Amino acid sequence: MQATTVINPRTLIADDQPDVLMALSLLLKNAGHETEAVTSPAAVIEALTKRDFDVVLMDLNYARDTTSGQEGLDLLTSIQEIDRSLPVVVMTAWASVELAVEAMRRGVRDFVQKPWENRPLLETLETQIQNRRAERRRSELRTKRRILNKNLHRELADAAEIQRGLLPKTFPQLNGIQISAGWKPASSVGGDYFDVLEFSEHQIGIAIADVAGKGLPAAMLMSNLQATLKSCSSPDVPPDKLCDRINTIVCGNTNDRQFITFFYGLLDVQERTFTYSNAGHNPPLLIHRDGDLQQLTEGGRVLGVRANQDYGHDTISLSSGDRLVFFTDGYTEARNATGEEFGEQRLCELLIDQRHLSAVELQAKAMETVTEFCSGNFLDDVTMMVLALE
Repeated sequence: MQATTVINPRTLIADDQPDVLMALSLLLKNAGHETEAVTSPAAVIEALTKRDFDVVLMDLNYARDTTSGQEGLDLLTSIQEIDRSLPVVVMTAWASVELAVEAMRRGVRDFVQKPWENRPLLETLETQIQNRRAERRRSELRTKRRILNKNLHRELADAAEIQRGLLPKTFPQLNGIQISAGWKPASSVGGDYFDVLEFSEHQIGIAIADVAGKGLPAAMLMSNLQATLKSCSSPDVPPDKLCDRINTIVCGNTNDRQFITFFYGLLDVQERTFTYSNAGHNPPLLIHRDGDLQQLTEGGRVLGVRANQDYGHDTISLSSGDRLVFFTDGYTEARNATGEEFGEQRLCELLIDQRHLSAVELQAKAMETVTEFCSGNFLDDVTMMVLALE
């Protein structure tokens, strides 16, 4: 069992009467205090600039021919200028109500009347010492919190910079295809990711993902995902095989609390087909010209949980007027002032109703609608990507 270290309190005693100083020093030393005794205001200031004390026990009067206490009041002001948190206990035989009020205004924590009683005096000092130490602990905690918050803000800024750098700035220009994407970061950095990979003038890969967690760890995992996607993807790698490869790599780079929802598809512009695999992501929505809606669900579990997963795939045919919408859960989970979620049903109704809009217009309308719904207070990143076939 580890022994508890006892720190003896350090007490500065100030009085112009040597017999009082001696009596107080003996009393406090016997009670376990380390003491320093001085006889003038100047000596008090000198002592405080050289050493740290837990409490000051002082007289208000130092000029023998006066009982005004002005010297003591001026000393209190000087002590406050040195250390406003240092508790001061005043001893005086001449204290008036007016003097006591002024002393309190200048920082006195308590009074002891001369002649004093030993036990109440020691109890008064102990109370002030404990208060001082408690305040120091609180101050240290506040300092630690400020440092942690500063580090956290720096980490979030770094993570946000990483996230912005990973997202595409432009999209491939394809004949008969229009692509538009919007991203709204939450107050804390999340893990949304999307990309469009151009393999040829008629083949592209489309990816959208959401990394569990926030801050720098999520941003680093997102960076790892992007690097893996770009190195492993090609028009010759089916989406289900790509999910399997990425999952194996991600499983080796994550802990038990991290995972990625991921969707990837290959679009063949000439054949107007879209082959995809969904690894636990919010199913993208295919809205046909006639208003029929289809969810793209075929695939498997999220990435990063278990290696050697089997992923399925599906191939769908696309027609002119179709709208293919990809999104992250930050969109459907956005809440209004009453705590109600925007929900997938509202999203489906919105997309069906506005399906005649272009990709740019539909994406903008959807983002505007959800922003208005939650008054812009997003708890998670919100990403939407719209692909429109002319």
